[in-house]
Amino acid sequence: MVWGMTLATFTAVHVVLSLVAIGAGFVVMTGLLGGRDRGGWTALFLVTTVATSVTGFGFPVDHLLPSHVVGIVSLVVLAVAILARYGLRLRGAWRPVYVVGAALALYLNVFVGVVQAFLKVSALHALAPQQTEPPFLVAQLVVLALFIVLTVLAAKRFRHESSTPVSARL
Repeated sequence: MVWGMTLATFTAVHVVLSLVAIGAGFVVMTGLLGGRDRGGWTALFLVTTVATSVTGFGFPVDHLLPSHVVGIVSLVVLAVAILARYGLRLRGAWRPVYVVGAALALYLNVFVGVVQAFLKVSALHALAPQQTEPPFLVAQLVVLALFIVLTVLAAKRFRHESSTPVSARL
């Protein structure tokens, strides 16, 4: 039992949270790329991404894993992004801080998704059983390159204040 659920149920909840976070994150990213804020989608993305990171610590293990390190980094990045978005209302330098934080949080979720795909999808696992083989490394490098480009573009395009205050878009 994990947090009052069977391990299978807890795993399913964690996976659903992760998929919702990634989906909402891409909606938020398209908004940022278009220079627009996606208020409700942003809240959904941030909440489910925090929940994904937090539930990642609920799995029974006896030592610190790389996934825990990613979870810790993600939670720190999310804290800064949430502060920039809601606490400091995207004022001044906090606007690009939020964009980079949101993009990095989404990247970390996708990074873990790629890791899990290579662990759980038999065709991918056969290509890279140790996750040190070229197919895995190429997949992760492509994802990283894509996110670098998306983050730079989003930071440039989500540069200016909207005529609608953030508080009105919540």
